[in-house]
Amino acid sequence: MTKADLINIVAKRLDITQVQSGIIVEAALRAVVNALQAGQEVEIRGFGSFRFRNRAPRKGRNPKTGEKVDVPPKKIPYFKMGKELKALLNIAEEIENPSPTEGGPV
Repeated sequence: MTKADLINIVAKRLDITQVQSGIIVEAALRAVVNALQAGQEVEIRGFGSFRFRNRAPRKGRNPKTGEKVDVPPKKIPYFKMGKELKALLNIAEEIENPSPTEGGPV
């Protein structure tokens, strides 16, 4: 799904114009980005949370020259799925790929 797809869905769902929907979607995404830039965690109940994980400094290698280089510490964005979303996705997976029942034909 792209941002344009999301704008279309919101526009149809709320029966508003594409421009109005674009403003809403952009405002929501900008709020998430601003919170992350400020070092805050973002939690959307039923969906999941966005956090940062700290990656320690380490020794890396330049793939062209093979020379060892110092890689500085950095923050890595991380998404943790919420319980409700995880349950919905697991149900969808079971419907698409049912497991064989015990005692049935092999």
